[in-house]
Amino acid sequence: MTTKTIVHEVKASFAFVERWYYIVKRYASWEIVFLVYSLINALTIGLIGVGSKDADRVLYLVIGALLWGYLSVIFHDLSESVAWERWEGTIEYTFMAPIRRITYLIGQSQAVMLYGIVRTAIVLTIVLMFFKIDLHSADLLAATVVLGISSFAFIGLGIMAAILPLLSPERGAQATHIIQSLVLLVSGVYYEVEVLPDWLQPCSYFSPATYTLRAMRQALLENASVWTLRYDIMVLIVMGIILIPLGLYVFSLAEDHAKRTGKLKRNG
Repeated sequence: MTTKTIVHEVKASFAFVERWYYIVKRYASWEIVFLVYSLINALTIGLIGVGSKDADRVLYLVIGALLWGYLSVIFHDLSESVAWERWEGTIEYTFMAPIRRITYLIGQSQAVMLYGIVRTAIVLTIVLMFFKIDLHSADLLAATVVLGISSFAFIGLGIMAAILPLLSPERGAQATHIIQSLVLLVSGVYYEVEVLPDWLQPCSYFSPATYTLRAMRQALLENASVWTLRYDIMVLIVMGIILIPLGLYVFSLAEDHAKRTGKLKRNG
């Protein structure tokens, strides 16, 4: 695929971003529910740190809550994109349309990233009003770089998980939550990885959230620069380079299987 073709596909993918906007607008009441849930979750986790009388602990927990809220939105919304197509009754039209599958997936990825950024920004604004958090000594550039790079690794994970609703219309969407919960368990979102059982700690090395959380906390709590965080950043880049093409490949295999077995037209 040439650079010109890729640019064309990226431009064409904005149609799916626009469609996502109208879906969010239509289900605005549900979006308010999800936003309030994310906000209450972040505040609850932060209040645990307040009880410890340690300002750094509050920020440690709030970073985990906010970052996991953003990353889980990317993973969840991408992994359930097929299930939503069934819910909307558009799955046959979308998957039989004369468009490249990469165009569809790029559009979905752009949409969930924008959606995640907006929702996280709203929650962050309210959290900063609720807690006395000082970010003047944080390296915000490094934090932004880590956040942007980590998004691609989670996009790859989300695309891979999206094959489950394709393979199993009845239970596939529910199975994606198992993957999400496992990533939450081993990545040290609300606690250090070291508190995990010895046999479970090696699993954290395979989760991009582990490196994202560690790098983000160092950037915000210890003023670590991009150069200081180069190891975690490089790992996240490699994960993104591996997971996105792998996700596209396995998704195409699952789509071909679904078309051959007639699962695209099933309601599930």
